[in-house]
This record gives sequence, C-alpha cells and structure tokens, in this order.
Amino acid sequence: MIYTVGIADMKISTQHSDIIITYALGSCLGITIHDPVACVGAMLHIMLPLSSIDIQKASQNPCMFVDTGVPKLFNDCYKLGARKERLVVTVAGGASPLSVSGNDHFQIGNRNFITLRKLLWHNGALLKAYDVGGTVARTMSLEIGTGKVVVKHSGGETKVINIDVEDCSVGRGN
Repeated sequence: MIYTVGIADMKISTQHSDIIITYALGSCLGITIHDPVACVGAMLHIMLPLSSIDIQKASQNPCMFVDTGVPKLFNDCYKLGARKERLVVTVAGGASPLSVSGNDHFQIGNRNFITLRKLLWHNGALLKAYDVGGTVARTMSLEIGTGKVVVKHSGGETKVINIDVEDCSVGRGN
C-alpha cells in the first residue's frame, strides 16, 4: 500500500510492501526513520522549527513543528519495536524557494534543518543522509521493506539518499 503524508502529518508502517511518500517539500522537512530489524518505518512532514510560536497548535498537532513532531515520530516507532541504535534517519527539504526572488527573510528551511540537527544531536540520534537546501521543492519516499529513501527534485533530478539500505527480511530472519 502507498501512504501519503500531508503537511504537518506523519505515517508509520510495519508492512514490508508499503511505501510512504510526501510531496511539495519546500521549506518543510521530510524526516524518515527506519529500523530494518523491527521492520518499522515512518515519515514526518514538518512545517516550522519551534512550537513556542503557537503552543496551542503544537498541542493539537505536534507534527507541525520540529521540536514536537520529531519526539512523537521516534516514540511512536519505539512503541512498534524500533530501537534508537538501529534507526536510519534521513531528511529532505529545507529549501528556500523564496530566495529566488530575494524575499526569504525568515529562512524557515534552514532554521528547520538546524533545529532538527540540534535535536538529534542532543538525543544521541545520528542523521544517516540528507538532501536539503537550494530553491526547489522535493518529493520524498520511503520503502518500508528495504529502507530505501528516494528524493525527486522538481525539475526531474532523482536521488537515492541512503545508499546502503538493509532489507527487513534480513533483519527479521524471514
């Protein structure tokens, strides 16, 4: 099955054949985590770095912000058997689409990525691969069975950003 992650949304799967995808990652970040042993994969599409700008919105939808969405992403995967030391974390997005016109004063994409890196570092989680910055939007997909993350740039460029993936069936002994 293919699951689509909307803006300020998250999807998790434990099904080998599932694919999780998100579109239109401009300044937003798409964050995936994958545990090949537990065969747990998830994707989060966050909009803004810090929930302190609107605590009420953050409590209603933690997936909107890096500082509330990322802990939810990890904790929900832990509940399904994922373990931090096995997680493969990948990120895409964080662009500055408005910088083409010189109007990107807020640098949301860059701030999102910096906030994410600090949060991961503070919690001892490693970032395996990323494709961030620039001015173009991206589409990001995660194959649950293999852990393969593919990023397509608007305009046609496609990248596999975590090259050495491990099939879930190897980790599960299937």
